[in-house]
Amino acid sequence: MSDFKGLRDYACWLQYEPLEGELLERYQGQFETIVVEEEGPLRGAIVSELQRGLGGLLGTEPRILGPGERDFETATIKVKRGFEEVLALGEEGYEIEVLAVEDELRVVITSLGCQGCLYGTFAFLRLLQTGEIKRSFRLRDYPRNQLRMINHWDNLDGSVERGYAGRSLFYENNELVPDLDRIRDYARLLASVGINRVAVNNVNVHAAETQLIASRLEMAETLASIFRKYGIRIFLSVNYASTLEFGLDTADPLDEGVRAWWKDQVKMVYERIPDLGGFLVKADSENRPGPFTYGRTQADGANMLGEALEPFGGLLIWRCFVYDCHQDWRDTKTDRARAAYDYFKPLDGQFRQNVILQIKNGPMDFQVREPVSPLFGAMEKTNQILELQITQEYTGQQRHLCYLVPQWKEILDFDTFAKGPGSTVANVVSSGLAAVVNVGNDPNWTGHTLAQANLYGYARLAWDPSLKAERITGEWIVLTFGRDPVVLNTLREMLLRSWEIYENYTTPLGIGWMCNPNHHYGPSVDGYEYSKWGTYHKANHQAIGVDRTVKSGTGFVGQYHPEVAARYESLEGCPEELLLFFHRVPYDYVLKTGKTLLQHIYDSHFLGVEQVEGLLASWRSLEGRIDEVTFSHVLARLEEQLEHAKEWRDVVNTYFYRISGIGDSQGRTIYD
Repeated sequence: MSDFKGLRDYACWLQYEPLEGELLERYQGQFETIVVEEEGPLRGAIVSELQRGLGGLLGTEPRILGPGERDFETATIKVKRGFEEVLALGEEGYEIEVLAVEDELRVVITSLGCQGCLYGTFAFLRLLQTGEIKRSFRLRDYPRNQLRMINHWDNLDGSVERGYAGRSLFYENNELVPDLDRIRDYARLLASVGINRVAVNNVNVHAAETQLIASRLEMAETLASIFRKYGIRIFLSVNYASTLEFGLDTADPLDEGVRAWWKDQVKMVYERIPDLGGFLVKADSENRPGPFTYGRTQADGANMLGEALEPFGGLLIWRCFVYDCHQDWRDTKTDRARAAYDYFKPLDGQFRQNVILQIKNGPMDFQVREPVSPLFGAMEKTNQILELQITQEYTGQQRHLCYLVPQWKEILDFDTFAKGPGSTVANVVSSGLAAVVNVGNDPNWTGHTLAQANLYGYARLAWDPSLKAERITGEWIVLTFGRDPVVLNTLREMLLRSWEIYENYTTPLGIGWMCNPNHHYGPSVDGYEYSKWGTYHKANHQAIGVDRTVKSGTGFVGQYHPEVAARYESLEGCPEELLLFFHRVPYDYVLKTGKTLLQHIYDSHFLGVEQVEGLLASWRSLEGRIDEVTFSHVLARLEEQLEHAKEWRDVVNTYFYRISGIGDSQGRTIYD
């Protein structure tokens, strides 16, 4: 185990601390014998988790029974393969049934596959802690998404792109880290919440990372063997133009030499890692090479790699983050928001069946708020997954508390109207979810203990997008901090309000950006305003915002289905939280609250600071109820957040006061 294992935060939501009070009384003396009839490759993980979980929660040492023992049939916990009764749940689904014989509870965990037996085991231990295991309890659950994926942006030198929790878990100085136990602990954490795929290197593939499919393949083999023990298959991010690094003079996807090279290389990789999930590719994006270089389409490039992977059951995941990153700010017609739809929509139906498009949740880049990408629901003949960002690149970088589950719920529940009402993103995404992860080698994994909730929440939504944010939040708090009702209620309110709070003191009304270039932390209202990246707010002394309407703007609104487009096209009907994304609005425009646009900007930033003060007061009220190390750590983070919120408030408000000449109607301090 890692040297950090003694730190409480290292265990995340797998604390298994002793139950107390009514729950301890209810379960005391129960679950003392275990039978694991499942004999597949995950049996060891199942047995180990039951022993660890029950030992921690109940202070007992449950016996693992073998077939020759007299009470084999009456064991208090049985994990077994089932067939007809759980066929509809699939190999990852499970049934948990609680029977009662007099005062003895007997739990039967049944699945069609060994993966489901493992997930059912973790679910049983979770339900034990939330107090839901009782006589006559029965749960049938299964993952709603085939792929529940984590994307690592780790480099072999140990750095992590957009990493805010230390360095890589996997790599150090172009080798695997010496502490492989920590990687095993990480695989267990992910399996406990149903993650089944992990891309283990950065999509911006450097020359060193290219060797993961060549001379350094043994590193990928080792990682695959670790994750395999928890039923997780790895993906490798590959450079689309790898052929150029291996002696070929082209990466043209229609070149027979290129196609043959990839087929040979893929064959060699699968001989070493037969259960490799496949490849993840970022091409023609932010100076990455791609098929555009050769006058080919995105489908040409993706299909070439998909063809090489297909004989081995491998998947090719192709990111849709493709846009002109050398835009001239004087060009008022080019709109970065349009790019993904314009490039990919015409190709619907042209991708191979083992090719999956990975589409970011919004048309820009993981802002605190932006509309849902119009590609969702637009490509009915193409496999696609939703890409989210757990790592808080634009939402406080794990230095600020910003719980993103409410944001992700809005995205998943968004109605695209692709097939009429009810065509939510969760319903139209055909293959699953992926997310850029927020972990590193910091002792608590995520740099901010409360940021662990984002990793947990993403995984639970990937398993079942219909879960309520309140349910997920309550689970995480109980599993991480116990059942103290004061802690539960206080933390739940802090977490569920934190996204709105962060938005208030940074960039409300959907305008986004206004951050420092490159590292994306802290306020810089004009930081990207005259840049090549296409991320403009166009503020002058009269108005702010980008006109993306069909009638008079870039036409981006027209990429949505008519019911959605009509809502966004209208200045009056547009949701005000996205107003400045879709419309250019004068500062004296009156919002539904009766405030002018500019007064709303002032008010939201003052309010955001007051709300962070409230977060700090709430956390301080938990002193003595939270262990001292965690309490001090989070307190320091929140104190820093307050100082930075004040900076955001003062920089943004002063900017708009100076540019407009209009003061705050409340007479509060704005610096001139």
